[in-house]
Amino acid sequence: MTEGTMLPLATLSPENSRSLPEVHGSVRVPKGGSWFRKFLSISGPAYLVSVGYMDPGNWATDLAGGSKYGYQLLWVVLLSNLMAIFLQNLCARMGVVARMDLAQACRDYYPRPAAILLWLLCEVAIVACDLAEVIGSAIGLNLLFGIPLVMGVLLTGADVLLLLGLMQWGFRKLEALVITLVLTIGACFAIQIFQAQPDWVAVTTGLLQPKLPDLEALTISLGILGATVMPHNLYLHSALVQTRDTHDVPTSLRANKWDTVIALGGAFFVNAGILILAAAVFHPKGVVVDELQNAYELLTPMLGGTAATLFAVALLCSGQSSTITGTLAGQIVMEGFLHIKIRPWVRRLVTRLLAIGPALWAITATGGAHTVKMLVVSQVVLSMQLPFAIFPLVQFTSDPKRMGPYANSVATRSLAYLIGTVISVLNFYLLYTQLGNWGLLLAALAVAFWVYLWKNSRSDS
Repeated sequence: MTEGTMLPLATLSPENSRSLPEVHGSVRVPKGGSWFRKFLSISGPAYLVSVGYMDPGNWATDLAGGSKYGYQLLWVVLLSNLMAIFLQNLCARMGVVARMDLAQACRDYYPRPAAILLWLLCEVAIVACDLAEVIGSAIGLNLLFGIPLVMGVLLTGADVLLLLGLMQWGFRKLEALVITLVLTIGACFAIQIFQAQPDWVAVTTGLLQPKLPDLEALTISLGILGATVMPHNLYLHSALVQTRDTHDVPTSLRANKWDTVIALGGAFFVNAGILILAAAVFHPKGVVVDELQNAYELLTPMLGGTAATLFAVALLCSGQSSTITGTLAGQIVMEGFLHIKIRPWVRRLVTRLLAIGPALWAITATGGAHTVKMLVVSQVVLSMQLPFAIFPLVQFTSDPKRMGPYANSVATRSLAYLIGTVISVLNFYLLYTQLGNWGLLLAALAVAFWVYLWKNSRSDS
């Protein structure tokens, strides 16, 4: 076996081994030429993943954290982003080496009842994520064009048609659209931060001195963590890297690692920018942002109308780019866990409807009020589900029978399990503070489930 040969490690049958079959291997990677030329052709998947790290759920948690605690929670944004880079790199490695996405791996690796439960938990996370994206898009449409929130939620279903059209034109077209939206978001916040003139000494302190002032800060921090290290992105990334038509494993791994670092590094600056903007503009005046609409309205007298318009434009771009990748993740999860083969437009429509329903209920029940609180809760739900994606990912990528010489080293495996354990402990603590003994019961059930998975994994199949 040569160094650049793809390892035949996947155990799925040929008919269900392809992730996103309509675009699998559709992007050609040149066999010759410079490494940089190959890098340009391989790069792109991490940018689609990165939009999930700057979706409206991130906006809500960052605005809440910055407006209430100033710059004190910036370290949470930084730490969450470093965790995300580490975990997404594991996902890319699994997709490149084993030619499987995380959903397929769980279906192949665990007993069917356990895989079904993992699928249900993942669907809950996708609905929570899409809830944030749909509401964010609807608010952006409302702020820019005066479209009622309910109508805005319904209009977000149009991204299904947009996605189908772009997929027909080629996967690189979809990547180009998403990258354009990401650059627009970054440019909008760069201008707003320049206008806000933040305290850079306090920014540095917030990044380097970890601090949790109270229990609500822990809740917001878990929301930031859930909004940053998003469970569905772990499934998504492991599938997107397989859109590249290449069998050169070492080159693919190196290129995807840099793709991940650069793309998620940009996502960090956007997230940090949102929190810094809130800390600089709202916190000194004692204004706690509990609605995205309020942030827009308050920016006008504080920074001028241009800042408010940029805020709304960035919010709309954030929501639309995130709904595109969220819909793709829904398709990957449904196909990977259940091996359901139905028409692509039906799969994507079902995924979108699962998000539109809860979004309509939330808006009509509250009259569109307390949007930030709703979005923070949705991101905490994501954080709760995160260990159920991390531990299977680490277990699979640490198995030399599945990953060959590319299996995780002892150091990598230890760090990955440490990240999953820390997130789990924080979630258990939050459950206990909110639910008391019921929270302890849920924590015990989660631990029992992981013991069951560990003992019944098919590592020898």
